[in-house]
Amino acid sequence: MKIKLKSSLLAASTLLALAGCGGGDGGISGSGVTATGTMQLSITDAPSCGYDHVYLTVEKVRVHKSATAVDSDNGWSQIVLDPNDPNRRIDLLTLTNGVLNDLGQTPLPAGKYTQMRLVLAPNAGSSPFANAVKPTGGAEVALTTPSAQQSGIKLNVDMDVAADKVAEFVIDFDACKSIVNSGNSGKYILKPKVSVIPVLNSAGMRVVGYVDPSIATASTNVSVQVNGVPVKATVPVPYDPLVANAAAGRFELYPVPVGNYDLVVTAAGHVTAVMTGVPVVSSSITTVNSTTTRIVTPTATLRTVNGTVNPATTTVRALQLLTGGPKIEVAWGLVDDSATPATFSFSLPIEAPVKTAYSATPGLLNFVDDATAAGLYTLEASASGVIKTQVIDAKATVPAVTFTFP
Repeated sequence: MKIKLKSSLLAASTLLALAGCGGGDGGISGSGVTATGTMQLSITDAPSCGYDHVYLTVEKVRVHKSATAVDSDNGWSQIVLDPNDPNRRIDLLTLTNGVLNDLGQTPLPAGKYTQMRLVLAPNAGSSPFANAVKPTGGAEVALTTPSAQQSGIKLNVDMDVAADKVAEFVIDFDACKSIVNSGNSGKYILKPKVSVIPVLNSAGMRVVGYVDPSIATASTNVSVQVNGVPVKATVPVPYDPLVANAAAGRFELYPVPVGNYDLVVTAAGHVTAVMTGVPVVSSSITTVNSTTTRIVTPTATLRTVNGTVNPATTTVRALQLLTGGPKIEVAWGLVDDSATPATFSFSLPIEAPVKTAYSATPGLLNFVDDATAAGLYTLEASASGVIKTQVIDAKATVPAVTFTFP
């Protein structure tokens, strides 16, 4: 079910900054009247690694038809959130399994918008901070958000707003991949990884299924991927043996752009499970299994794979190529810069991943071991748009891997 946690807006007179959207773009020919549509925005999140809470406080969201427009240019439109609304401080980690937080809507000139700015409130001098993280087992600390309070987080978007229509978009914020723990400074820094997804039809654009209660934990990740690139991810509803919860193990990925995907389930201490050819349509929900055909994966022996990177802004992930395809992402991580050089570490299953094909009328799930792919991974490091790779075989001890970028 799609859930929206409403945020109040300021009075209409303060909502809109529509100064000179020049050239008659979106106007009605010969009338001198500018045609308008409505933009509606929500925000959601992918699962976060190592945090109990990730808080952001959104002041406003601005959009412009020019990808190169600066703050002082005319033509900005914006949604401003009520500073007295307590729901303005959003815990991103509550926004999984199809949950959205509604940021509001506003009229604006019809046309294509190519730039968005997500402007955050400044942090006060003491807790609770407007923007903060609470590491698992630790205390809440301020989140450093460079430029997010002044010009805002800049996003390149492709948003069509038609005249006399409501165009709905979801800001998909990947908290796990957006926070850098700068060990040397002790700071947590926001380096946002965000996408903006148009909602064609809220009746569809979602994938629903169930994992076994044994892997229904916060460390389990369920994602839909294309050629090893996760498009949307979530965690299953956790299982608590002390609480009767029929939804335990359920996962819902929403919104997912229309297309075909590989569903990937990774769970700590278990082999990776992959379901290929999962279709996503706008008109209906894609259900991959039921409570009686849950995804459960065998336990695995884990191999620790580590190494060093330079510079410390490098990100590293572990990919696996299954026999006959697909390529999938099994692990991803920011590096730890508390040492010099910075380090990374993964725990990867040695045993074979299991694979099955999607069926619109599934009976028992028929996952099959991919013995050829067992233990074989490609480490991929990325820095400033440059990618380097290293093939490893985790069935044996893997020497430390070094990635150095000029």
